[in-house]
Amino acid sequence: MNRHNAKLNSYAVRQLELTPSDRVLEVGFGGGVSLPSLIASAAFVGGVDRSSDMVRRAKAIFSEAVSAGRADFREGSVEELPFEASSFERVCTVNTIYFWSSLDAGFAEIRRVLSPGGRVVVGFVPKERMDFMRMPADIFTSRAPEDVVAALRKAGFSDVRVERPEPTTPWNVIVATR
Repeated sequence: MNRHNAKLNSYAVRQLELTPSDRVLEVGFGGGVSLPSLIASAAFVGGVDRSSDMVRRAKAIFSEAVSAGRADFREGSVEELPFEASSFERVCTVNTIYFWSSLDAGFAEIRRVLSPGGRVVVGFVPKERMDFMRMPADIFTSRAPEDVVAALRKAGFSDVRVERPEPTTPWNVIVATR
């Protein structure tokens, strides 16, 4: 899965426009494909994932950054992020919004942990490409770009835009500012 999504993850990370002083949060880091570049580019990397196994794995793999106080990985969900308000300048999430119980609740929480002027980047494959997959409806909801854009605006984000490296790219990255 990490290899299959490598281009989307890489593009999403680039859209963060990280600086060396940034504190960045990755929501749903899973296998951790983006974590090495985030840790190399930012002052601090927070991560939240629903899987205790993925949290343990990230803490072990990135133990040096954790020990140095440059990374912190926690179990949790986007609807109740286990970090203080205004803790991050950047938030990134890729291929997670399908599993959120509510776009509104998730983006409200992301806005809470973002500092004013902070940037959120959301990468995903849109509904029209996901609907052919037979995913369990009780845990998976495919999302249309316009629904994600509307939820970001409703949560109070501005400068909301859809980015793709090419018009034919099969996935979307939505960038917004708090």
